[in-house]
Amino acid sequence: MLTTLGQLLALVGLAITGLLLGRVLHLERTLACLLVGFVAGLSLAYLPFDTGIRAHNLKELIFFIVLPVLIFEAAWHLKPGLLQQWLAPVLLLATLGVIISCLVTAALLYLGINHPQGFPWVAALLAGAILAATDPVAVVSQLRRLDAPQGLTTVFEGESLFNDASAVVLFSFILGFALDGGSPLSLSAITTFAKMFFGGLVAGGAVGVMAAWFARYSAAAPVTMVLMLFSAFGSFYLAEHLLHWSGILAVMACAIAFRISLNGIEHTIAAGASAGWEWLGLAFTSVLFVIMGLVITLDMFVERWLAMLIAVAAALVGRTLAVISCAWLTRGRRGGTLTLKWQLLLVWGGLRGAIAIALVLSLPVQLPYWWTIQAMVFGVVLFSLLVQGTSNARLLERLK
Repeated sequence: MLTTLGQLLALVGLAITGLLLGRVLHLERTLACLLVGFVAGLSLAYLPFDTGIRAHNLKELIFFIVLPVLIFEAAWHLKPGLLQQWLAPVLLLATLGVIISCLVTAALLYLGINHPQGFPWVAALLAGAILAATDPVAVVSQLRRLDAPQGLTTVFEGESLFNDASAVVLFSFILGFALDGGSPLSLSAITTFAKMFFGGLVAGGAVGVMAAWFARYSAAAPVTMVLMLFSAFGSFYLAEHLLHWSGILAVMACAIAFRISLNGIEHTIAAGASAGWEWLGLAFTSVLFVIMGLVITLDMFVERWLAMLIAVAAALVGRTLAVISCAWLTRGRRGGTLTLKWQLLLVWGGLRGAIAIALVLSLPVQLPYWWTIQAMVFGVVLFSLLVQGTSNARLLERLK
């Protein structure tokens, strides 16, 4: 069995292979990494080689290392000025939209599976929370290439960031409920959730402002990059482990506070930071899709194909109702209205990717329905990559 360092090198090596394969075959990078991981997983069954990667030992890697990097990277690339203009629809989509998407998807999954003993309500809610997280990285790059309106790009980026953070917090809350045996929801549980939510924002914002002050004082780009890395993981550790608040929301608030505090001078004392976070995000996203390929089995498609199809339909319906509801609430608002064309793009472009994979891979294996949820999420992610991702560019050209 490989050591921890050996596992890391093996995963990164497979990710690099996937990136090179994507270049040669003109495939989407994430799809190429997924294929490499899948082929490697099939090959390992016939080789005297054990990576040591198991479903039960992925949570710490994903929650404590991968997610902070992905959340900070997404938050850093947001433009504060444009985000302020589109803040109302972005926040609606990331709060009310996530709740609507989660509940509608969960209800359809529960009714579609129709097996209360093997797939109870809490399992459906877990799957709904995971599938509420969108990851339209490929769509954003297509929008920029097609010179789409900056407002549309900002809505996609902003909603994805806040949506991911909200979905992670909602997932963590429901997971705690599931591990507690599905005990009735109490006022203390709701109070704890509120404290975890808002406490994480406050803690992360404070760390971000302090780190930005040190960056201004140092006036050196390399020092700023070190401070950014330290604040990303430091805010997560402070909130998650010391204060028992939401570490993911802390990372998001930290990145936004850091960026706003350096607004106007980030190109001097934070020169190269965007490129640095871009390659970090690419590396971790590629590794996640490799892991997904490694843990996918053919048995999933044989035994859970119907659950996968139900999940795809449920996720699309949930996303559609979430976008329509939030767009209706923003009607008549100056500078922040989601047109019908934009609504269609938000529905079809709301791909499921790295965050959904990260969450489903972190499911504890002691939950009897973890494999069913994993198969569902993998099915939706594959649909996003193979159907939505490949057809979205044509839709953008027609509707932008």
